[in-house]
Amino acid sequence: MNNYKELNIWKKGMQLVEEIYFLTKKLPDDEKFGLISQIKRCSVSIPSNIAEGAGRNSNKEFTRILSIANGSTTELETQLILIVNLKFAPESDINNALASCNDIKNMNYALQKSLK
Repeated sequence: MNNYKELNIWKKGMQLVEEIYFLTKKLPDDEKFGLISQIKRCSVSIPSNIAEGAGRNSNKEFTRILSIANGSTTELETQLILIVNLKFAPESDINNALASCNDIKNMNYALQKSLK
């Protein structure tokens, strides 16, 4: 269907994963199997779902899987806010990641609209 590696939303998602991996290195070790693991899985699912959707046979399937990627993006936002609320990191540490999430959501909505 689409070459996912050429999609700006996929590229932005990959950059976000890298940012999340660097961010989680700063979190407490006792969260390794809790919040850190969840945040990493969630961030990886965003570009992974975009790639999966691009490889599907129809725009309808691609749109459905983009919706799943959008859900992962909002889930990640929630987890980033939790990092601040639990005082694991200052808000300044997550602002770039939150901005990237917002960009990805906007790109996702635009891409879904173009596929309809």
